Amino acid sequence: MPMSAPADTAPIPWHMDAAASAARMSPRLREAEPERPLILIVDDDTEIRRALQNLLRSVGLDAVCFGSTRELLGANLQDRPGCMILDVRMPGLSGLDLQRHLASGGNAKPIVFLTGHGDIQMTVQAMKAGAVDFLTKPVRDQALLDAVAIGIERDIAQRAVQQAAREHARRFETLTPRERQVMRGVARGRLNKQIAFDLGISVVTVKLHRSNAMRKMRAGSVGDLIRAWESLPGPVRDRETP
Repeated sequence: MPMSAPADTAPIPWHMDAAASAARMSPRLREAEPERPLILIVDDDTEIRRALQNLLRSVGLDAVCFGSTRELLGANLQDRPGCMILDVRMPGLSGLDLQRHLASGGNAKPIVFLTGHGDIQMTVQAMKAGAVDFLTKPVRDQALLDAVAIGIERDIAQRAVQQAAREHARRFETLTPRERQVMRGVARGRLNKQIAFDLGISVVTVKLHRSNAMRKMRAGSVGDLIRAWESLPGPVRDRETP
């Protein structure tokens, strides 16, 4: 399920009252949005799925429904910001099981749990694992819409961080081996003379490589360079440079 592929455009600045904002938009404007949020509803009760879908559509949000977690995992979904509304207890893989499965695969989509059979232990487990909210049926429309808006906002922020990390990783690959070594040293808090000693080169050469690294990474300051380093995936940072 391709839920974390690179986005082609900057995310739409949806905010906490995203549902209300969507309701005020004209249909033509909504259709023109390049990254409209998509809500995924997973519940084995057909009537509840339809009711939730109609509620979300009534405020201008796109929503698709699935009767089980298996259906969701087998779907070919568009890569769009949004969140999930999951029932906890369903045949096969439960909502909590799906939450763990997605997190382990790097697809930690924000989740709003909705159940008629919840308890404190389930709530704690879901929230510790990063759920947006844990709501019980029947749920007030506004409570659900508020949770969905938070989920959308969270996903947009996550996607922005992921996109920045991918871009930094792409730029990092353009650095020479020596520039990567110097950047690593800077990120570790080493002074120019310490980096020079570590690498067996002059301080002037270190400064030259640092300047080149900053230019290629588009870092306006040493702080920017360090933040770019910290955003790189662990395997990229840990990779030994010859």
